[in-house]
Amino acid sequence: MPIMHRNVRYNCRVIFLNGKILLIRPKMALANEGNYRELRWFTPWSRSRQTEEYFLPRMIQDLTEQESVPFGDAVLSTRDTCIGSEVCEELWTPHSPHVDMGLDGVEIFTNASGSHHVLRKAHARVDLVTTATTKNGGIYLLANQKGCDGDRLYYDGCALIAMNGGIFAQGSQFSLDDVEVLTATLDLEDVRSYRAEISSRNLASSQGPVRVPALRACPSQASRVSPYPRVKVDFALSRDEDLLEPLSEPVEWKYHSPAEEISLGPACWLWDFLRRSQQAGFFLPLSGGVDSGATACLVYSMCHQVCEAVKHGSQEVLADVRTIVNQTSYTPQDPRELCSRILTTCYMASENSSRETCNRAGDLAQQIGSHHIGLNIDPAVKAIMGIFSLVTGKSPAFSAHGGSSRESLALQNVQARVRMVIAYLFAQLSLWSRGAPGRLLVLGSANVDESLLGYLTKYDCSSADINPIGGVSKTDLRAFVQLCMERFRLPALQSILVAPATAELEPLAHGRVSQTDEEDMGVTYAELSVYGRLRKIAKMGPYSMFCKLLYVWKDVCTPRQVADKVKRFFSKYSVNRHKMTTLTPAYHAESYSPDDNRFDLRPFLYNTRWPWQFRCIETQVNQAKMVFLPVKCLLREYQLISLEGREAF
Repeated sequence: MPIMHRNVRYNCRVIFLNGKILLIRPKMALANEGNYRELRWFTPWSRSRQTEEYFLPRMIQDLTEQESVPFGDAVLSTRDTCIGSEVCEELWTPHSPHVDMGLDGVEIFTNASGSHHVLRKAHARVDLVTTATTKNGGIYLLANQKGCDGDRLYYDGCALIAMNGGIFAQGSQFSLDDVEVLTATLDLEDVRSYRAEISSRNLASSQGPVRVPALRACPSQASRVSPYPRVKVDFALSRDEDLLEPLSEPVEWKYHSPAEEISLGPACWLWDFLRRSQQAGFFLPLSGGVDSGATACLVYSMCHQVCEAVKHGSQEVLADVRTIVNQTSYTPQDPRELCSRILTTCYMASENSSRETCNRAGDLAQQIGSHHIGLNIDPAVKAIMGIFSLVTGKSPAFSAHGGSSRESLALQNVQARVRMVIAYLFAQLSLWSRGAPGRLLVLGSANVDESLLGYLTKYDCSSADINPIGGVSKTDLRAFVQLCMERFRLPALQSILVAPATAELEPLAHGRVSQTDEEDMGVTYAELSVYGRLRKIAKMGPYSMFCKLLYVWKDVCTPRQVADKVKRFFSKYSVNRHKMTTLTPAYHAESYSPDDNRFDLRPFLYNTRWPWQFRCIETQVNQAKMVFLPVKCLLREYQLISLEGREAF
């Protein structure tokens, strides 16, 4: 809760019991990186282990019959234990409050967190909690926000209860339920006996050898810690009759694979976005490729989760479904049937489209049950180009037909942008044409690697209302599609997986696709993931990335090849960086997302020649030549001598 104290705004945890406020605990470490800008709104509380008197607003005084309450860094002392509170980011800091609280005798740590989902992040979250209770003992209760925040983030729940390094309860990581309650029955005596055996906690800590005079007691870490203010609470968590209560047993944490996380997280995000926007469904341009196919599978996975939630008695989900389909008596039972009501797919063919991609799109639509439309965009493209020719007297041509690269690119972009216009037209009027109310949300399907390099047309089908795969790499998407093929029994995905990725914007060669994405980009999708992580997570520019990859790729690339790859990436990245300012809001699933609007606050106008950095790279390449050339000569000489020796032998 945001609270003003002495005219300063703090982000606070308000702890109350039976209608009375016990403590207002302001946050001491604010999240101010990545997706978060907490310092824009709040000030961190800097007075460690100190409290002040906070006078409640009159409307609260009337409710609680309290004039003032403690405000600050304190813990609660009940009749049988001591409870402390960490707030979200504080668990992730190098010196978390639970360390000193534990040394001061706090036995139960609570943390109400707002930790968003990122692929493979659950391991870090679980490790932090279990490590905290392994080193210092104690019980840790981690609750986490669930659902969409109305933006790019999805909070995945994943609540847990841990004690002394073990997990005793695991909440669901992805669920359509708004609220989930997690419980465990634990024995506080287990905490006390565990701590009593930690000698490093009970004995002095020193950087060097400890010299203790005879008969003098050595102070322990616990006894030397500055005490926390205690808020006394006349309440007990345990009772005498609890002696015979069965205790909870440790459980082994069950992790989802990245492919499973994709099938659940973005699907839950789609559901939250659909029900909160109060639209009637989704419209997806389906090209027959992996990206749009994966997006269609996410909607199908969402339908599967909705049906499962209704089957298990979720009245909230059932009410939302009935509102979306505008039918008060409807009860979803089959994901395919539900998909037919809320997903419209459309294959937009042109003279450059192949029969294979058309068939793949149609087969997948039929297997997931979407309402599928097939149309041809050539009349619209020819009309637009006719306007240009009428005004300029010029007729551009594709490279395959003798045109320049500028002409060819412009012709490709016209096709791509026409598809965006048609997508929005059908999203607004497709249900009207069928006599149904409402409109559809347009789904984008550009993956994180293509966005990173800018391999998309500004304001084409990458421009949509939301993009569920915009934070997922091509490699992870392929694993997700493979999972869907097996789990949902969608054989159409097999042909999609084996087909080369192509935009199909250039003329066919003898009826076959002549254009592939990786050839167009000049880099592979596997390389893009490497570049993305080094650029964003490792904070590397061209020269530092070259130095890093020179070692990482030493067995597969020469220094010249590494230099050319790095320079090609940064040239394309900087030329296309401006496209990120118009990027469709996408589900945040990857830590190297180039999302300009919230996560990746970088310039969108660069010197695309990178003169200083590229010159440093060339200097290193030339030096590497001097090192590598004699080595190669020696190897050749050695091979020749060996060959002669073998013949002589």
